[in-house]
Amino acid sequence: MPDAPEAVLEPKRRRSGGRSGNTRRGGPAIEQMPWRIPVNPDRPTEPLRPEAVARMHDAVMRILEEIGIEFLHPEAVEILKRAGCTVNGENVRMGRDFVMEMVALAPDRFTITPRNEARTLPFGDNHILFGNVSSPPNYWDLELGKKVSGTREQCRNLLKLTQYFNCIHFAGGYPVEPVDIHASVRHLDVLFDKLTLCDKVVHAYSLGPERVEDVMEMVRIAGGLTHEDFDATPRMYTNINSTSPLKHDWPMLDGWMRLARRGQALVVTPFTLAGAMAPVTIAGAVAQSLAEGLAAVVLAQLIRPGVACMIGTFTSNVDMKTGAPAFGTPEYMRATQMTGQMARFYGLPMRSSGVCAANVPDGQAMWETEQSLWAAMQSGTHMVYHAAGWLEGGLIASPEKFVMDCEVLQQLQRYMEPEIWACSDAALAVETIAEVGPYGHFFGCQHTQDRYETAFYQPFLSDWKNYEGWEITGGVWTAERAHGVFKRIIAEFEEPPMDVAVREKLAAFVERRKAEGGAPTDF
Repeated sequence: MPDAPEAVLEPKRRRSGGRSGNTRRGGPAIEQMPWRIPVNPDRPTEPLRPEAVARMHDAVMRILEEIGIEFLHPEAVEILKRAGCTVNGENVRMGRDFVMEMVALAPDRFTITPRNEARTLPFGDNHILFGNVSSPPNYWDLELGKKVSGTREQCRNLLKLTQYFNCIHFAGGYPVEPVDIHASVRHLDVLFDKLTLCDKVVHAYSLGPERVEDVMEMVRIAGGLTHEDFDATPRMYTNINSTSPLKHDWPMLDGWMRLARRGQALVVTPFTLAGAMAPVTIAGAVAQSLAEGLAAVVLAQLIRPGVACMIGTFTSNVDMKTGAPAFGTPEYMRATQMTGQMARFYGLPMRSSGVCAANVPDGQAMWETEQSLWAAMQSGTHMVYHAAGWLEGGLIASPEKFVMDCEVLQQLQRYMEPEIWACSDAALAVETIAEVGPYGHFFGCQHTQDRYETAFYQPFLSDWKNYEGWEITGGVWTAERAHGVFKRIIAEFEEPPMDVAVREKLAAFVERRKAEGGAPTDF
């Protein structure tokens, strides 16, 4: 067991609820852990022996040197061509020495500072940070009992959960796509909601220049920043996905380059499903994923040397009977661990995900998600996307699943607290063992009395009663309890503070951009 690092957390742990850990009149909806930056104290699981790392690296470099990556953006191709890469149309090949030189420019740690500087996030070292579900087009909850297209109200409610839970550190993409808002202005309404309902780190979809520029300007306004202040340090990030196999498309590259120029954080996550968009072997899928990711990192470093970049993994397998994506599988776990090992080899922070293929918040949903989360912890992941609320392989967002996942996230955070495995004289308790002896018990001794309130994790959702006690109190199943927690949180939610003048300026920007037509669409 390694030496236990000091966790970054608030003073002595007292669980409380509310939007920022404060108890409201009448009591909080739940008692939860305070906001903290979790530190993962364990050595990463590294499946690859040194010779396998060397073989993996050689395969990644051969893909970049001999096969190349398609860059579907003329400006990106021109930048890479000027840097000495071999260009044939949209295909770009780059030598391994050049790749390693460029990747070495990216920092192995960085911070992102949102409008509430107390929510600043460190990426790298042993930190592990969790985010909300992002991008499902559909929504499911127990009240509806069926899958429906997402709405702004549902999106707002999931953003409230994102803000409320202290174990959620950043607000990624739209927690559900609000299809009742026209696509041309959807980003304006959702980012206004996100920046006013949340004070945590946010992100921009790289889906066209107008959307990216609008989001950067809204984040700048919400933070009360000058353009110089915004450009000086990461205040937000984008996450792009390659179009596997071996392509980066125009909108993703365009957003990637725009954020790079302004010094904002960049995450590249190839979506490599083994057997479909990547080789059926996990080693081959990981190699392809790394090549696609590193190619984007090279481009970013050419644009702004030293800009913060993170390598992401979404390597899993498909159901070979149907072609449907599978998540939380043994193959997914190993792929995540392997990618984490290689990310450390390249000196880059890593993103992974808390995902599942289940359709409702049931046992399958929880075991697949928890296996995904354990893979994140074992791999040395720094940023965990979709850690709460994800169903149906990313096609459904669920508030019950969000609440259930937050129970798991709190337990994982507790697992990482150094006090659990402390071996001080007081913790070893030899004198207390002697005091109690072979015929007593530890309930009443002073050692227990001094510690019982904070000795163990206390769940807000799990039911620890025996069957008879559970039955007497209504026999409520977990998802039903989670639904009740969701309703109580929404009922008591308070927006985090925002200066009135800043909010008015943000609203005025949204209205002006709507009047100008927002972003162009295909319809």
